[in-house]
Amino acid sequence: MPRISAAAGAHFSSVNLPLIDTNGEELRVREVQLGSHTVSSHGYAVARTHKHDWLILLLLVLIVAILDIIHPFYRYVGKDMMTDLKYPLKSNTVPVWAVPLYAVLLPMVIFLVVYIRRRDVYDLHHAILGLLFSILVTAVITDAIKDAVGRPRPDFFWRCFPDGKDVYDTLGNVVCHGDKNIIKEGHKSFPSGHTSWSFAGLGFLSLYLSGKIKAFDRAGHVAKLCLVFLPLLFASLVGISRVDDYWHHWEDVFAGGLLGLIVATFCYLQFFPPPYHSEGWGPYAYFKMLEEAGGVTQAHSAQNVGQQGQSTESQAENNHGCMGLTLARNHSSTFNDIESGTR
Repeated sequence: MPRISAAAGAHFSSVNLPLIDTNGEELRVREVQLGSHTVSSHGYAVARTHKHDWLILLLLVLIVAILDIIHPFYRYVGKDMMTDLKYPLKSNTVPVWAVPLYAVLLPMVIFLVVYIRRRDVYDLHHAILGLLFSILVTAVITDAIKDAVGRPRPDFFWRCFPDGKDVYDTLGNVVCHGDKNIIKEGHKSFPSGHTSWSFAGLGFLSLYLSGKIKAFDRAGHVAKLCLVFLPLLFASLVGISRVDDYWHHWEDVFAGGLLGLIVATFCYLQFFPPPYHSEGWGPYAYFKMLEEAGGVTQAHSAQNVGQQGQSTESQAENNHGCMGLTLARNHSSTFNDIESGTR
């Protein structure tokens, strides 16, 4: 009987503490290899799980296109206001086509490099999805505010009067005779689209890098912070160029940068833990997968333990049964000997 209790106690302790195993089997199973979930093996399943998110992205693209077509609010611009709107009409230091290259494609290239090293489809998918959400949500908010506010750019005078001859109506408002598209663009100063897009994309990249290199692991490696600040520095320089080119007032750039950084933070935290978290190096989906894999392993272990316990109990019952038969056989032989007078 003590042997049975000891065996049962050992099995029950392994059920209550499944990760404490002398062979370390549960520990090895729970540490799922990063290379076991790749684009080829789980990419379609992960994308299908987030199919509604991808549909929303397409909807956001459509909204951005509509907002770009809509004419902005043409606010009143009097002659006395032209003092701050007579800056020269210059070309962009950072052209519009370059913004998607460094704010979207560059982070995606870095995501791919990380994927090649870690082979984690959850990280790659969620990083790309979060980045696109950051960019497109920022674009929708930026363009909506641009159209609603209709603030003139610092070079509005030369957009409105390319020949330098200003004309005003009876109310003192401008009567522009320049190119309609150039005038339309001249009413989209607030906030800065270049700056908001830059901080939305590069701000997301900065958060991503800070999590991957564990910049806030309390080890005091300042070099990690330099790498984290590098994308933010580039985004800041883009914003400064918008003021230098006289396409935006400084308030436009400040608001655009703040908007892009806030949206990037919200979108990043939808898929990844905060960078200062102990698990900030991976997406939520990866750790959820680990928990599910660990739960299945524990369930199988408990089932195996239960089967082993049943076999032990059956063996014990058989032993007791044999012992009973032996005792009964000995008792019968003793009784027969007494009756026959041999003892």
